[in-house]
Amino acid sequence: MRRVVLATVLLGTASAVWPVSANEDLMKMTQDPKQWVIQTGDYANTRFSKLNQITKDNANKLQPVWQFSTGVLRGHEGGPLVIGDVMYVHTPFPNIVYALDLNSDGKILWKYEPKQDPNVIPVMCCDTVYRGLAYADGKIFLHQADTTLVALDAKSGEVAWSVVNGDPKKGETNTATVMPVKDKVLVGISGGEFGVRGHVTAYDMKTGKQVWRAYSTGPDNEMLVDPEKTTHLGKPIGKDSSLKSWQGEQWKIGGSTTWGWYSYDPEQNLVYYGTANPSTWNPKQRPGDNKWSMTIMARDPDTGMARWFYQMTPHDEWDYDGVNEMILVDQEVGGRMRKLLVHFDRNGLAYTLDRTNGELLVAEKYDPAVNWVSKVDMDKNSPTYGRPMVVSQYSTEQQGEDTNTKHVCPAALGSKDQQPAAFSPQTGLFYVPTNHVCMDYEPFRVSYTAGQPYVGAILSMFPPQGETNMGNFIAWDARTGKIAWTNKEPFSVWSGALATAGNVVFYGTLEGYLKAVDAQTGKELYKFKTPSGIIGNVTTYEHKGRQYIAVLSGVGGWAGIGLAAGLMGEEGAGAWQTAVNPGRQETGARAVETAGLGAVGGYAALANYTTLGGTLTVFALPAQ
Repeated sequence: MRRVVLATVLLGTASAVWPVSANEDLMKMTQDPKQWVIQTGDYANTRFSKLNQITKDNANKLQPVWQFSTGVLRGHEGGPLVIGDVMYVHTPFPNIVYALDLNSDGKILWKYEPKQDPNVIPVMCCDTVYRGLAYADGKIFLHQADTTLVALDAKSGEVAWSVVNGDPKKGETNTATVMPVKDKVLVGISGGEFGVRGHVTAYDMKTGKQVWRAYSTGPDNEMLVDPEKTTHLGKPIGKDSSLKSWQGEQWKIGGSTTWGWYSYDPEQNLVYYGTANPSTWNPKQRPGDNKWSMTIMARDPDTGMARWFYQMTPHDEWDYDGVNEMILVDQEVGGRMRKLLVHFDRNGLAYTLDRTNGELLVAEKYDPAVNWVSKVDMDKNSPTYGRPMVVSQYSTEQQGEDTNTKHVCPAALGSKDQQPAAFSPQTGLFYVPTNHVCMDYEPFRVSYTAGQPYVGAILSMFPPQGETNMGNFIAWDARTGKIAWTNKEPFSVWSGALATAGNVVFYGTLEGYLKAVDAQTGKELYKFKTPSGIIGNVTTYEHKGRQYIAVLSGVGGWAGIGLAAGLMGEEGAGAWQTAVNPGRQETGARAVETAGLGAVGGYAALANYTTLGGTLTVFALPAQ
C-alpha cells in the first residue's frame, strides 16, 4: 500500500431523539447542513439538505467553480464527503482516496492508494464501482473491492487498522459503502452472480474486531433470528424458515448478498437494509421461496438480531435485487401519523411500511411500464397476503428453461437500481431516479464452481414497446402510491438525487448533465454538461458562507458497462459473454446485444454522447 502526504446532521424526519450510547460526534455532524459526513446525508437516507442559498429563483445562475480529476476511468458511483474544511473523494478500483483542501480549491492534502490484486476486477459485477467512504471517530472508512475494510486517520491518511471481510477467490467482492452505527461499522458483501452467500458484519470501530455476522440465508443461529420473535408481516417466521424454502443445501450458494444501502433509526435502535437476488438466475434450479433473498431486514445493531423481515419478491425469476435504500420518514397514512420506511425496489414496486414492525401499508408500481406483476395482495386475510401477483406471460419460471421470455418490464437492472432517491419534508415528496427499461430473459441450466460465474441467463434490454426514453426522474407520494410528476430522460437516470431547502432537486444523467429542477413542478432550472456520464450521487455543503453542489462524473456502472469495460465491439462482447456464462457462447451481433448482462446492446447509443473519465465538479452561485 502507498500513502503520499503532500501537506501536514440531519436525521430530521425519522427521529429527533439521540440515545446517549450513540456516536455523539457523528450524530451532531449529520445535523450540520454545512457538512456531508455520510454517503446518505443522514441516517434516515433522506438525502435532504437544509441549505437554502440556492433556490428555484437563482439556480439558473449556477456555474462550475473548480474540478478535480481522479485519474481513474471506470464508473464513479457514490459521492464526496465534507468534514470541516476537507473533502474526501474516492474512486472505483483501485479505490484511491484523496483528502482535498477546500480552502485551496481542492489542493491534495493526502492520497491513499491501496495495492489490490487486479484479478478482483473480473469477479466484480457490474463494473468496478465503489459507492463511497464513511466517516466516524476521526477515521475515514474504505471498503475495498477485494473486501479489505480499512480505517484511515482522517487528518493524516495513516492506516489505523484493516480487516478482510471476504475472499475474492470465492467470488466475494465489495462495491458498497459502509454504515458507522454507535461503536460499530456495518459492512455488506457482493457476489450474488458467483453464488456468494450474503451477510452483514459488524466490526468494532476502534479495533476492527468482528462483533457479529448475520447471514441472509441458512440456519436460524447463523441468520441471527429468533423463530418466535422475528416476524414477517406480523407473524413469527418460525423455525428453520430459510432452510425450508430451499432445495437441499442450495442456501449455501444462494446469493442474497448485501451490497446496497443501510439506514438507522436511533429511536427504534434498528438498522434497515435489503438482500439481493437468489443464485442462480435460472429459477428452475432453485424451487421454493428462497428465503430470505429479496428481503427488507430490520436488525438490532448491537447484537445483529433480526426484529422483522419483509420478502418482496419470493422465488425471484428476474434478478430483481432488493438492496435499494430504505428511506425513513414520519408521515400521515390513512389519517394516522406513522413511522415509515419507504423503499423503491428493483422490481418496479414502491413500498411504504411501518418501520417499527414491518406492517405493509402501500405497494404500488412507480413506473407504468411494469408488467411482470398485476398487483401486491394487500388483503391481510388472504393466504397470499403481501405477495406479488405474477403475470404468467412474463414469468421466466412458468415459461421454462431455454425459453426466451419476451418484453418483461422492468429489465433486470430494475425500475431503479442502487442510485438513491431523496425526500423533501417541505413538499412531502420523494424524488426518484428511474430506469424505463424492459428485457427478454432466457434462463438455462448452469453448474456451480466456487469462484466462477453462476448466472445462467441471457438477457437483452430495450425501452418499453412504442417508447424511446430509457429513463424518468419522478416525484412520488409514498402516502398514496402515486406519481406527482415525471421528467423523461433519453437514458436511465443512474445518479443519486439531492433535495434541498431551497426547493431545488438535483440529479445527473448518463450523458453527463448535472440538472437542477423545481421540487414542486419538476421544471428544469439549470443544466451543465460535465466531462463524462454521471452515475455519482449529488451532494451539497457550505464553505465560508457559500453553498456548493458537488458531483462525480465518470460513466460506468451496469448501464454504462459497455463503455467502462470496452465491450462495444463483437470481440470484447463475445469474450465477456463466454466468461460470464460458461458453456453458453453468443457470437456476432447477438454477443454485443446480450453482453454486460444485456446492458451493452440496450445502451449502445450512449457512446454517441459521452466517454470515460473520472472528474469531480463543484458548482456554486457567482460570488457576491
